[in-house]
Amino acid sequence: MLMLKWGISPLLWTLFPFIFFATSSQAKHDDGPVYDSSAWTECQADPEAPLYNGGILVNKLPEYKPVKDINGDMVNSPTFTLQNLSPGSFYSFSSWVRVKNADSALISATIKVENTFAKCIGSVIAKKGCWSFLKGGFRWDSPSTSSQMDFQNSDRTRKNVEIELISYSLQPFKEKQWRKTQFEGINTERKRAVTVHVVDENGFRLPGAAVKVKQISTDFPFGCAVSKTILGNLPYQEWFAKRFKATVFENELKWYKTEPQLGQFNYTLVDQMMEFVRKNKLIARGHNMFWDDPVYIQDWLENMTAPQLKQAMKSRIKSVISKYRNEFVHWDVNNELLHFNFYEGKLGPNATLDMFKKVHREDPLATLFLNEYNVVERCDSKASVDRYIEKFKELKNGGVTVAGIGLESHFAIPNPPFMRAVLDKLATLKLPIWLTEVDVSKMYGLEEQAMYLEQILREGFSHPSVNGIMLWTSRSVGGCYQTCLTDEKFQNLPTGDVVDKLLLKEWQTKKKHGKTDEFGSYSFRGFLGEYNVSVVYNHKVINSYFSLGRGVETKHITLQI
Repeated sequence: MLMLKWGISPLLWTLFPFIFFATSSQAKHDDGPVYDSSAWTECQADPEAPLYNGGILVNKLPEYKPVKDINGDMVNSPTFTLQNLSPGSFYSFSSWVRVKNADSALISATIKVENTFAKCIGSVIAKKGCWSFLKGGFRWDSPSTSSQMDFQNSDRTRKNVEIELISYSLQPFKEKQWRKTQFEGINTERKRAVTVHVVDENGFRLPGAAVKVKQISTDFPFGCAVSKTILGNLPYQEWFAKRFKATVFENELKWYKTEPQLGQFNYTLVDQMMEFVRKNKLIARGHNMFWDDPVYIQDWLENMTAPQLKQAMKSRIKSVISKYRNEFVHWDVNNELLHFNFYEGKLGPNATLDMFKKVHREDPLATLFLNEYNVVERCDSKASVDRYIEKFKELKNGGVTVAGIGLESHFAIPNPPFMRAVLDKLATLKLPIWLTEVDVSKMYGLEEQAMYLEQILREGFSHPSVNGIMLWTSRSVGGCYQTCLTDEKFQNLPTGDVVDKLLLKEWQTKKKHGKTDEFGSYSFRGFLGEYNVSVVYNHKVINSYFSLGRGVETKHITLQI
């Protein structure tokens, strides 16, 4: 099947906002291939053609070598020997996979670094009798130029699984090519062409009118978590409000905080933090309604019978939403349910579905999310992209019509090709995707944290299916969870400088000014959001305002002076 992809020449951006179509497998930049975002999540009787015509795996067949799988079984594993790998390059991998001797199994692709460490680069829940699409990738940072790519069963409940591959592909991208794809994604998805027409009272267009345009807010919700330490802290509040238009509370809204003892509700801190939200006209995510991790379950909940637990959950929903209905744009309804199962263990497999329905009845305007870690960060057998997709399909089949995909995004060293591949697969669900808790492990130094944070943010912002990004970097007494943006005096750390560089400079439209052309028009391309515009002509001045939302067509604004 031929997939149509967007391809945009950077040169054309400077001349005219022109967009052209190109086939995904054949289109090329002047200096390399166009990234192919194609993905499939349904098992198919017949596989699609390989992306990039196979890339550097074209005309290659895998060897089948005996290896021990996760259960210790000796199985013949498909293996590719890779040569001429380029240090610093990005590699996008894909394949269609089928299994034998099992109805289904989680199959992982790994690549060996220095012939010792095997790094997972992607996984898929493959089935018997049809083909499933695995998409992943890696950045090659080893000085070695050769490696081995293996495919193995990662499901401990499946024995002696045989793996078949077809339509496989490995496509390299130089760093410059990868960055260009991000640049084009941002130009296509986060910006739009605008033409301001200036006319007189009779509707005649006026050449030579002076036009000034200033962006006053951005459309993309980029926010940051806060904790109770922001209360009464004016330097913290000023620093925060200068940068962010969205927030989420770190712990204060969680059930174990608002009802530590049965029937004893306490929203004092939440009320105070909501005052900060309202004063600064922030949007806020509700994090979270329930959390499946038993570590964060109150003692008084643990020994309840199923009817008692249901009643306590009903009371939790009614209590918090009756106070804050329509104030939280999202609710993380069941947090980390792929890793934990307290509620499912107590109430059965429909526990999460029932949560969604009850929360939706109480707050129908909020978008309801699942929220999970290790989906985009790295391979995790409990939280593979396919397992997450299955959960959303279960919710849809159970009657949940609105759901959002929450990706916590707690990273160590990010793997951009893996991250992008996961986002491509999740995008097939056509649901809102948010990076909800972005940070970088504190095991790295400040400069490394900043470098990795920038990689994550660029990858997320440039992907068309990501609708918002939240940083998990609130300052608390003594520091932050993993990543801080400032020191204790709210002076930027290197990570804060990265946020400012992107959010306040690179991802905002700089002030535009010029004169209307011979047709009375002034054109520019700007980031989505809200704008003020002023026009001066023959000593007359007019000020106006417009909103720039998503769209492929040029936005036309006509001002009469």
